Amino acid sequence: MRVSAKELYGLRAMSEFAHHYGRGPLSLAQVAARQGISQAYLEQIAIDLRRSGLLCSKRGAQGGYYLANAPEAITAGDVIRALEGSILPVQCVAEHKCEPCSLEDGCSARGIWEQVRDRLVETLDSITLANLVQLDEQGLTEKD
Repeated sequence: MRVSAKELYGLRAMSEFAHHYGRGPLSLAQVAARQGISQAYLEQIAIDLRRSGLLCSKRGAQGGYYLANAPEAITAGDVIRALEGSILPVQCVAEHKCEPCSLEDGCSARGIWEQVRDRLVETLDSITLANLVQLDEQGLTEKD
């Protein structure tokens, strides 16, 4: 299993917005520079996050993007779902499978993948953006 660049960058960007929560909008150029993400790619990610209701945007000279809700109310699972649609270790355990599997009824591995999916969803839904900010701050303190 691999985490996509979109998921990784999306979580990093949302963590940056969480760090800045309550202090007004951030430009994507600022977030891209701070996180080492291509601004063009970040723009695509921001579209998905805005469409899903996790980010808001403000136009104008003082414009940019900001979290739609408090960092405590947005989970890593919310971000992954906004970017990828669902949280899946393998396609065969999706709620809405795109192709039927010929081994679905007799697949000995399916139960394992369902457990992996359930634990992954449980973990991602238990980690908020506020938790990510706390982890970042602890890491900065330990480095000092």
